[in-house]
Amino acid sequence: MLFSIVTGLNCWALNMKIELKNVSLSIQQDDQTVELLKGVSLEARLGVIHALLGPSGSGKSTLLYTINRLREIQGGEITLEGKDIRRINVFELRRRIGLVMQKPIFFPGTVGENILFGPRLWSKDNMTLVDPRHYIELVQLDPAWVSRDPSTLSGGQQQRVSLARTLANNPEVLLLDEPTSALDAQASEHLETLITHLCSERGLTVIWVTHDVHQAKRIAHDVTLLYRGRVVEHGEAKRFFASPSTEEGQTYLAGKLGGQL
Repeated sequence: MLFSIVTGLNCWALNMKIELKNVSLSIQQDDQTVELLKGVSLEARLGVIHALLGPSGSGKSTLLYTINRLREIQGGEITLEGKDIRRINVFELRRRIGLVMQKPIFFPGTVGENILFGPRLWSKDNMTLVDPRHYIELVQLDPAWVSRDPSTLSGGQQQRVSLARTLANNPEVLLLDEPTSALDAQASEHLETLITHLCSERGLTVIWVTHDVHQAKRIAHDVTLLYRGRVVEHGEAKRFFASPSTEEGQTYLAGKLGGQL
């Protein structure tokens, strides 16, 4: 019996892709110290979608950006497969942990040139670069769009190109900062389906910031609820949505948890 328990714990530990341990971050604002993250600890499992929930100002996006070092933490530790991310070359880290922002930002050039931006940085031999049309097809767009200007595309199409550009770096982890918040219902549903499929097919770990509780119910295996820079709920999505363990969790699901640090 003891062996079974220990084996189960070891398998759980091996299944963790990203771990945050007592992470803190503060800024100076109007001669005052504002704590954005307060002792945040959580784990993101290999190959599943993990939703970050919470009202506005709770620290969700800030937390997301610390995972690929767009924001530097001041306390605690973040690990990728057990290794402190500060010990990983930052360019290599951002190849392995890709970020898709809420509003896509494109470099000057075509769709294809944007998709190849990352691979050109990592590749030692430009002759072996991937075909950008492969990634355009992967996100279910017309590969003939490889020569189009991204600014001519709709919001949903631009978000897919942004995702294709991130996938071209062959990441292990996807950080998604409200990727569907500016999309209509149909485009949002298409992107959800696409990312869920990619997560399953490629074994990606996905950490998805969303304000949409219904979306989180549809896509998430695990959830973390942040409130005022602290973790107040963390665990399996089904358990959280069925029976949140804290007053904050219950209030959030009732749509009555206000947002501020």
